Amino acid sequence: MKQLEIVFYTRSRCPLCDKAKEVIVELKKEYDFTLIEKDIDESDELTEKYGLMIPVVEIDGSEVQFGHIDAITLSEALTEKN
Repeated sequence: MKQLEIVFYTRSRCPLCDKAKEVIVELKKEYDFTLIEKDIDESDELTEKYGLMIPVVEIDGSEVQFGHIDAITLSEALTEKN
């Protein structure tokens, strides 16, 4: 079974991003996945794409949730992808 990959689009000084990161770290205890964090401020393209949406969580290339990230939605998506 291939390991799932979560891409977490974030930026500094973003309270929603901090909360989302806590949710993801908690889920890591239950699910096996690789976490890749991308700071959108390091890329004009990412800032343009996600500027108003962050934080954004992608699981294996599919955008799962943005803005308010919650454990239930992510956990359902992780279960589906497994």
